[in-house]
This record gives sequence, C-alpha cells and structure tokens, in this order.
Amino acid sequence: MTLLYILISVLIISSISLIGVVTLSVKESFLKKILLTMVAFSAGALIGDAFIHLLPEAMEKNNSLTISLSIFAGITSFFLLEKFLRWRHCHDLSCHDHPRHLGIMNLVGDGMHNLIDGLLIGASFVISLPLGISTSLAVILHEIPQELGDFGVLLHSGFTVKKALFFNFLSASLAILGAVAAYFIGSNAQVFSDFMVPFTIGSFIYIALSDLIPELQKETSIKSMFTHTLGFFGGIGVMFLLLLLE
Repeated sequence: MTLLYILISVLIISSISLIGVVTLSVKESFLKKILLTMVAFSAGALIGDAFIHLLPEAMEKNNSLTISLSIFAGITSFFLLEKFLRWRHCHDLSCHDHPRHLGIMNLVGDGMHNLIDGLLIGASFVISLPLGISTSLAVILHEIPQELGDFGVLLHSGFTVKKALFFNFLSASLAILGAVAAYFIGSNAQVFSDFMVPFTIGSFIYIALSDLIPELQKETSIKSMFTHTLGFFGGIGVMFLLLLLE
C-alpha cells in the first residue's frame, strides 16, 4: 500500500511539468515577447531554490567541507558538460543557432532535482503516511513556479512547444525513479540524497549564472532591463514565499 501512495504522489508531481500547456492558448507573438522574462524568472527560481531551500537542507545533514566539495563537484561537472555540448553542437565560433545547450543543461539539472525530490518523497512515505503527504505537498508547491520557468528556458533554447512539454515531463518523471528506489533501498536513500543536494546546488548556481543570466544581458533596452529584473526577483520572491508556507 505504501508503494501505491508513493506512485500516486510522484505521478501527480510529474504531471505538474505539463503546466506549459497553458501556452498553447497564447499567441506566438506574445509568447516570444515574454520568453526572456520567463528565462529571468527561471534564473531567479534556481538561485532562490539553491540558497533558500537546498543549502539550509544540506547544512542540516552534512559538514561544511562535504557541502563545499559537493557544490564544487556540481559546478565543475556542469562546466564540463557544457563544454561537451558546445563542442558537439557548434564547432564554429560564429555559430548563431538557438542556444540549444541551455535547454539540455536545464533538463539535466532539473532532472537531478526531481530525482532528489523522488528520493525524499519515497523515504518520507516509508517513515509514515502523514510525513509522506506533507513532503509531497511541499514539493508540489515548489515545483509549479520552477517548472513554468524551466518550460520558458526550453522554448528559448529552440524547442517546439510539444517537444518542450515532452522533455520537461521526461525530466520530471525521474521523481518516479527516485521514489521507487527510496522505497526499495530504505534508509540508504538518505546517504545518496545527502550528496546530491549540494551537488544540485552547484548545478543550479552554474546554470543560472553561466547560462541564463548571460542570455538576459544580450537585451539592453530600458524595457527589457525592467521586465528581466522583475522576472528575476519574482523567481527569488516566489521561492522565499514558499519557505513561509512550509
């Protein structure tokens, strides 16, 4: 019965990744205008998530050196991943195609985060049903704004709406893998999660500062500066408000 509760919970959470379907009713011209604002929101959400949610969680379970090394490992790994993606997709320095690597980087980072969420949810349900439900609700509140921002990044990276929906859902489905793994390996899931949380912090910081924010700097008009700033701090603000609801 516990496994059934776990599967229902993570399936609901994974379906939140389809929130981008609301854009199907939005005119393409308007969608293009707000894409970079969504990218700014995603950058703010990643930074907010890393420092407001994940870092305090990591500090409760690890010593400072372990956290530092794991964050460094996350930053380094994504630096190397981006180097490979740029080499793989664009050998020419004058390449001006869609920044497709941004979407792939975001999918990988978000996928790891979803895997951790699944581990936490699975482990919580193993401990008790009420704890599992409360953990699931916290993750749901957390996922809604982040998935919307992630969807915007995928569109900006050149993905079609249908492909963005599909790959975002695929990334979110890693929560199912994490939850089922937590159910079968029990308390050992926490050991893996303790390393992955600061590692994900490093990946989020790298993606936000190295990939997303530089995209925003390409627009220099007063209007774009205002909307991007609003989007960025909006992402951070939402993560802070979610902290108050936990």
